[in-house]
Amino acid sequence: MARVTRPVPVDDARPASANYHAAALARGLALLEMLAAEPEPLTVNDFSESTSLPKSTLVRLLAVLAEMEYVVRVDDRPSYRLGHKVQRLASAYVSALDLTVVAEAYLGPVAQRTGQTANLGVLDGDQVLHICVAEPDRPLRFTTALGARDHTYCTGLGKMLLSELPEERVADILPAEPFPSFAENTLTTLADLRKDLRRTAKRGYALDDNERSTGLRCVAVGVRLGGDLLAAVSVSGPAGEFTAGRQQEYVAALDEVAKAMPDDPDFAAALRIVHRSLRAAGKTGGGA
Repeated sequence: MARVTRPVPVDDARPASANYHAAALARGLALLEMLAAEPEPLTVNDFSESTSLPKSTLVRLLAVLAEMEYVVRVDDRPSYRLGHKVQRLASAYVSALDLTVVAEAYLGPVAQRTGQTANLGVLDGDQVLHICVAEPDRPLRFTTALGARDHTYCTGLGKMLLSELPEERVADILPAEPFPSFAENTLTTLADLRKDLRRTAKRGYALDDNERSTGLRCVAVGVRLGGDLLAAVSVSGPAGEFTAGRQQEYVAALDEVAKAMPDDPDFAAALRIVHRSLRAAGKTGGGA
């Protein structure tokens, strides 16, 4: 069984202003985190070796946690596992998460910084689902609705999300050729789209250049969790404002938030929940 061999700085991690009782709370929470990181129960000796805390202190902390049902003593060594109260906390945390609200904290500043409408989208079946939309404070702006769905082959979000899929899956989720055309630059064949997707993957961002709507441009970059491209963020607006220089500024702003989002535990958890729910809906026939 794998064990934590490097001592965990339990006391170093507590707040500097912590009094005796707060320090005990911090230590107890650290023990819960250790149990969560291990696949099997841990003994008092395991805790002692990993934290350098005296066994007498550990016994008192574990006794309190067991009495409150946050840990369960499983044998006479003694060893402990997590208790059912932890699941209650985890369930409450998950139910309180809203990806739209979490993402707004990142997309709102992007919209104001670029002056363009910022979007977060995920792939849902053969469509892009807009999870979050943040509009700039200006009269002339691109408008889309939260929860709106759009095509993949002619949008920045969609092409970014398609760019790393296996070729056979890309073909499976596209309409029959020729694809419906919405503007003079709409790509209507799989061959042309594949070329565009290869360019997208190489440069690291997707471009909708008057493809979904005449007079509209959009750039999008991917959002990764654990190396997997699970979402995309974009800015959309009047084509005339997407000059080469400003377009690169927009991509830089998107790259910044796309890298910051996965480091936010709330965002990462909420995005994974959305993906699980979309997969479940797809399996039961409820997906797009």
